[in-house]
Amino acid sequence: MSAKAQNTQTAPGFNDWMASGLARTEVMLKQILPSSVGPQAQLHEAMRYAVLEGGKRIRPLLTYAAAELVGADPQVAARAGAAVELIHAYSLVHDDLPCMDNDVLRRGKPTVHIAYGEANAMLVGDSLQPLAFAAIAQLNDSLPSESVVNMVALLAQASGSEGMAGGQAIDLSMVGQKITRPQLEQMHRLKTGALLRCAILMGVWCGQKTPDAHLINAMDGYSRALGLAFQVVDDILDVSADTATLGKTAGKDEQANKPTYVSLLGLDVARKLANDLHDQALDYLASVETDVNWIETRPDTQALRALADVVISRRS
Repeated sequence: MSAKAQNTQTAPGFNDWMASGLARTEVMLKQILPSSVGPQAQLHEAMRYAVLEGGKRIRPLLTYAAAELVGADPQVAARAGAAVELIHAYSLVHDDLPCMDNDVLRRGKPTVHIAYGEANAMLVGDSLQPLAFAAIAQLNDSLPSESVVNMVALLAQASGSEGMAGGQAIDLSMVGQKITRPQLEQMHRLKTGALLRCAILMGVWCGQKTPDAHLINAMDGYSRALGLAFQVVDDILDVSADTATLGKTAGKDEQANKPTYVSLLGLDVARKLANDLHDQALDYLASVETDVNWIETRPDTQALRALADVVISRRS
């Protein structure tokens, strides 16, 4: 863990906060997902298989932590976080397909195309994506229209060719190719970082007031640093952890000859980079804490700090 880390993930109350957030996420996802009945029963069952009872839920937790800075309604934050998680789940289903990463294990169980077939897996992803936007649209009764529009725009940009899908396209085009560090960073800012950034900024828009520009900028910086750190740690775990721990096939990137931070920089330098990015994220949080013009009381960033520690110290 980096020098600035204070082991905040074990601070009093954080474990309870995280457990509550995880439970809230599961409840909201079960409410949003369609039940496994009717002529589409198999598709709905596969959607629930892809989403429920698995994953670290880092993205919705980040949404909740950011939403708390602006005093947002927990149920509003839960719906926003669930929307991001639906997009994340859809991306995993499609990433695992034979035409993409061709993986058979995800979250410790068979991937969706193994369990339900390739055609159903395609339809699961196709169905989860619009469901996420429908979930945000339903916040129109709880939030100002400006906030809902901005949240839809954030989610769309993070999901499409200027975000996650674009990063995946770059990743596929770079297999077996030499890549520079700036190119690798750009790819991962889109492929992984864009949706993490979206999760955090959507949380900021969950409040009843238009967010202060300083808060938006600071949280944008925090999210960009944290999103890249998440991917660097992913690359490290791909070569240092086993399949049982990861819940997915270890060593896949190396086997596929994909460019990673470990292959480009080496393991030790990649670990240092992850720690440096963690420190950058905490510096942005410090700027939020010292500028209180946008809020009446000093903001509590403990959960955001703890989640940064979770990202840098995770083992799966």
